Amino acid sequence: MPDPVLQVSDVTAGYVPDLPILHGVSLTAERGRITLIIGPNGAGKSTLIKAIAGLIPVSAGRLTLDGQDVTHIRPDQLAAYGIAYVPQTDNIFRSLTIRQNLDLALRRAGGDAAARRNQLLTQFPALADKQHDRAGTLSGGQRQFLAIAMALARAPRLILMDEPSAGLSPKATAEVLEHARKLTADGVSILLVEQNVSQAMKLADHCYILAEGRNQVDGPAAELIGNKVVGEIYLGGRRMGAA
Repeated sequence: MPDPVLQVSDVTAGYVPDLPILHGVSLTAERGRITLIIGPNGAGKSTLIKAIAGLIPVSAGRLTLDGQDVTHIRPDQLAAYGIAYVPQTDNIFRSLTIRQNLDLALRRAGGDAAARRNQLLTQFPALADKQHDRAGTLSGGQRQFLAIAMALARAPRLILMDEPSAGLSPKATAEVLEHARKLTADGVSILLVEQNVSQAMKLADHCYILAEGRNQVDGPAAELIGNKVVGEIYLGGRRMGAA
């Protein structure tokens, strides 16, 4: 049976009042699964993630997390609701060491902070070996691993990931996406915006395709691989539900 953790219902949102980028977008992210959002440039993918994270105001529609209304959540409330957000850029503190980055993410973990830090370093051995190095010296893939480790600091039930493969090599992209897949085995749900469609669709459970700020197609990711309509949407020849 489907077990939704996040439900987005007819959401309209944008950076400027009365100029929405999203027009009645809906989706469901299931517990312990990767829900993928793809679409051509300007589709509203990152806008949707930011609206869920409280960075962009929602002017209509509703967001619920395990049935609780989180439509107008503030970014500083995310951890309290069990949500973590990994932005595409500026997702670590480059001038701090890896250990200091983790300690900053764990600043409200109380007496369990040291134990939790050790757990995260064990989970990411490449970071453990460099924990006293400045984060700015890490490779692109290692920086994304640090960003994910920081997101995991408060044991979230939902992680919002905005194009984690941006600027990475194919090898690093595969490693980051495969690690995201492993997280779901622990019950973590991931809502993923990704530009590397072919790799992401092989790992995701369900896929939503947006174009022009509207829902176009969705379904099991494995069934959408090679779908003709998906290609038409990316090439600009097909819009479903657009005015």
